[in-house]
Amino acid sequence: MMHYIIMADGKGTRWDNFTDRPKHLVEIEGETILARLVRQIRTLDNTSEITITSRDDRYEVFGARRYVPIDNTDEIDRFTSELITDNVCFLYGDTCYTDEAIAKIVASKGSELLFFGNKQRIIAVKVFDGACMRHHVARVKRDNPAGKGWHVYQAYSGLKLYELGDGFLMLEDGAWDFNTPDDYLTFVKTLP
Repeated sequence: MMHYIIMADGKGTRWDNFTDRPKHLVEIEGETILARLVRQIRTLDNTSEITITSRDDRYEVFGARRYVPIDNTDEIDRFTSELITDNVCFLYGDTCYTDEAIAKIVASKGSELLFFGNKQRIIAVKVFDGACMRHHVARVKRDNPAGKGWHVYQAYSGLKLYELGDGFLMLEDGAWDFNTPDDYLTFVKTLP
């Protein structure tokens, strides 16, 4: 059984409370980003555990449990260390995923780690070997506390930053992340 962890414990400084709500609670076609992601996962994997990591009690979503991370000092801490075990999948909570992207993430199998995204961003990390993930997250935390998913992939793959190889599944146009108000406004223009 897979445990899906929706990372939603960032500081939101680039979002700056645009729309008077955190970016994770922005609505897309009548659903918050978090509720949409929980529904998408439940539709494909109804027996899975889903956890939203956040200190904000507004992030309670039906079908998931909220968990307050023990340590969230550095960017790399979004991969909540105490939740890294075998068979977990980390998803970014400020990202609007297509149904097709979630289906590919849920269905994909691997032996250690699988990274999903495109040449600009990583949108999910599926962990089959928790010890492997903990090792690479610890390396990044030691060498680059501001590190992100790309840095974990770089540590894992041995490739230069933004180079792609084994363990990376390309999902072109599979997700939109909302780091800034401009990201959100650009996305909204694409909606019918």
